[in-house]
Amino acid sequence: MSTNAALAQTGFIGLVADSSLVAKFVLLILFGASVYCWAIIFTKWKSISRATEQNAEFLNIFWHGQNLDEVLNKSDKFPSSNVASVFKSGLKELRKVAPTEAALQNLNNVDNVHRALIRSSSSEVALLEKHVGWLATTASAAPFVGLFGTVWGIMNAFQSIGASGAANLAVVAPGISEALITTATGIGAAIPAVVAYNHFAGQIRRMAVEMDGFSQDFINIVQRNVTTRRG
Repeated sequence: MSTNAALAQTGFIGLVADSSLVAKFVLLILFGASVYCWAIIFTKWKSISRATEQNAEFLNIFWHGQNLDEVLNKSDKFPSSNVASVFKSGLKELRKVAPTEAALQNLNNVDNVHRALIRSSSSEVALLEKHVGWLATTASAAPFVGLFGTVWGIMNAFQSIGASGAANLAVVAPGISEALITTATGIGAAIPAVVAYNHFAGQIRRMAVEMDGFSQDFINIVQRNVTTRRG
């Protein structure tokens, strides 16, 4: 029983329980930031995976559709596709500037449509980037928050030495343990955050390029349609 009690006291729970109020506050901040980061990771991973899948399905329908109206009718099946959202915005603006066949034939430029596509793409990218910045903040700040707890624990160790007048292990161990546990917690919160941030940033850049490419293709289709009708 005494061995188990000793192990419990030197375990993680025991170290946290025996740490100072400042160290507990630091650990609470790091734990809260880590939990929030993991919630963002799972949510963002799910939404980006769904958007990637639906983008591919929508683009397949777009390039194999008979006309834009048919594509528009089928686009509602892909609510998570940001490319489909860009398409709807571009088509909506096109019908504003050219609501009839005659208006489409007399359309001199497609600048309004292009701006609508760019605006929609920017909105979709902003939506994808929502909360991702918190991962970067945690990745950069968590080690320093943990370092603050480290410095505080070492200060406590030196204070214990000064108060007791002895530098044996029993005196310095609590402060050093407190310092190391906050350091480990800070690193533990930062590593998954920075890995997830880099992954999501790459995925979002890829989607932004995909939306930009689709916008250019959409403009080309409209311009070819106008030229064909005039000819």
